[in-house]
Amino acid sequence: MKRGRLPLTALRSFEAAGRLESFTLAAEELFVSQAAISRQVRELEALLGTALFTRHHRKVRLSAEGAGLLETLATAFDTIDARLEELRTAKPVALLTVNAEPCFAGCWLVPHLADFRALHPQIDVSVESESKLVEFRNDTAELAIRYSTTVSAWPRAQARHLSDITMAPAVAPAIAGGGKVFETPADLLSYTLLHEETRDVWARWFAAAGLSPGTEGMRGPIFADGSLTLQAVLRGHGAALVDTVLTRDDLKAGRIIQPFDLTIPHGAYFLVARDFDHLSPQAMAFAVWITASFAQATA
Repeated sequence: MKRGRLPLTALRSFEAAGRLESFTLAAEELFVSQAAISRQVRELEALLGTALFTRHHRKVRLSAEGAGLLETLATAFDTIDARLEELRTAKPVALLTVNAEPCFAGCWLVPHLADFRALHPQIDVSVESESKLVEFRNDTAELAIRYSTTVSAWPRAQARHLSDITMAPAVAPAIAGGGKVFETPADLLSYTLLHEETRDVWARWFAAAGLSPGTEGMRGPIFADGSLTLQAVLRGHGAALVDTVLTRDDLKAGRIIQPFDLTIPHGAYFLVARDFDHLSPQAMAFAVWITASFAQATA
């Protein structure tokens, strides 16, 4: 029988009557009259050319053919009902746009985004990466993560402190195992120094260590942001001062080694929004998650 000609109303009436073994109870369940159930069943029997019930005084019993059809229909209807319920109760997928500076996006947000998705599978995160602070207008990011060494507030926005930043020297394990021993900070000068944006950070670190290498001792390649510097460190290109917040996982995993505990402060990370009291549910979930993640990491 073609699907378009299936007698769905009659099949539904039969399924209820067969399951309950009562035309009366089937009529009550489907909110129709007993006569309507009886008529639908008779029309189905006529269409199939076989009796689906044996009729007795004030009661009916399924025939062998009726019992077989009922089993098929009950399974099919249960499957349909379960799928419809899944669709009815399924949570809609929400999209959240987060803007983060390139270094933070590449070194921390992307590696940890799976943790957020595991907690909130119904939220898809769109990551924008740029250094300029967004204006939080329509069709733009609802949250931003910003870094600063000098300010903790931005115009027409609210900011929450996430974490202070310290910089520490780091090298790849291959360098540390190359036969040279790190006994004093001056030993770092025998390696290529890798710089982020300027050579000023290394100069501050060496000053904190009581050294002044001079211009010639500070030579080495300069990279636009910390993520590029970290890639150079991981590949054994030299020693760099790295953000201890962003490289915590690399240090724990042994991908990089910190030869000295001496660190220097280098600003902080902030979570920024237009108004934290009027975030969407998905933005609120993200704000709670990232704040808790940094609180746990720095505990």
